[in-house]
Amino acid sequence: MDVDAFVLTHRDTWDRLDQLVKNRRRLTGAEVDELVELYQRVSTHLSTLRSGSSDSALVGRLSSLVARARAAVTGAHAPLSKEFTRFWTVSFPVVAYRAWRWWLATAVVFFAVTAVVAMWVAGSPEVQSSIGTPSELSELVNHDFASYYSEHSAAAFGLHVWVNNSWVAAKCIAFSVLLGVPIPFVLFANAANLGVVSGLMISVGKSDVLLGLLIPHGLLEMTAVFLAGAVGMRLGWAVVAPGDRPRGQVLAEQGRAVVSVAVGLIVVLLVSGVIEAFVTPSPLPTFLRIGIGILAEAGFLAYVGYFGRRAVRAGDTGDIADAPDVVPTR
Repeated sequence: MDVDAFVLTHRDTWDRLDQLVKNRRRLTGAEVDELVELYQRVSTHLSTLRSGSSDSALVGRLSSLVARARAAVTGAHAPLSKEFTRFWTVSFPVVAYRAWRWWLATAVVFFAVTAVVAMWVAGSPEVQSSIGTPSELSELVNHDFASYYSEHSAAAFGLHVWVNNSWVAAKCIAFSVLLGVPIPFVLFANAANLGVVSGLMISVGKSDVLLGLLIPHGLLEMTAVFLAGAVGMRLGWAVVAPGDRPRGQVLAEQGRAVVSVAVGLIVVLLVSGVIEAFVTPSPLPTFLRIGIGILAEAGFLAYVGYFGRRAVRAGDTGDIADAPDVVPTR
């Protein structure tokens, strides 16, 4: 795209919209109609720029203009059903998709820490003895680990798991307020705990039990936690390095993205909790339980990949501030 030519062609339209927005309290009926028309037209310009230009400064200025124009248009928002559909087909998946590098890096580091701790614990009797007495460790690997998934009713256990996992994800989301600084420590603590348990199970030759009980629900569960941590840390980094856009604007955009992920993960973790309550402790063959977990994970990744990529190609950021309104008729 020739950005200079695009700006030259449409600058008068943008200036006129800016003028109408500034004088919105004194507009005539004809000028109100013009404001609505220009708002729609400039929204299209913004979408075109996002999909065909890398000039983030221009995109930022036009985003601000469109946002102010939207506030000036006193129309009804889209019906709740459309907002619901947009959230699940645009807002949540596109934010997750755009954060995939942070998401992947978080997962790699997490599992690297888990693997190192597991190998350390599995290969060191001294470390194992510092964790607990032989009888305590025997009780853990031979009884407690497996019984954890079946000692309560499936419904009660599912609710407990959902609340617990949501709490971990919520901490990652909440710590974004602190620019994401505490998030790596939260993830490290969880990775270390998983590594300790894994190392103890591996040391007594029960890696098959470990994987058979963790994989069915753990893939989707950990993916959700990684995503929560990724968007929180991404927000912090966006404040540190906002590029050539105003830091306040970047912070607002990333903050709204964090909210979208927080809402979306409530459902993702609910699915994970149902699997952990009803599939993980079930008498189904191990390969079938693991298959269900892999299918759930693949489905989630496919969902994010399909809808997220489609939204990115359409120039959509998933920002709630850019959600289309239903323009009123006079």
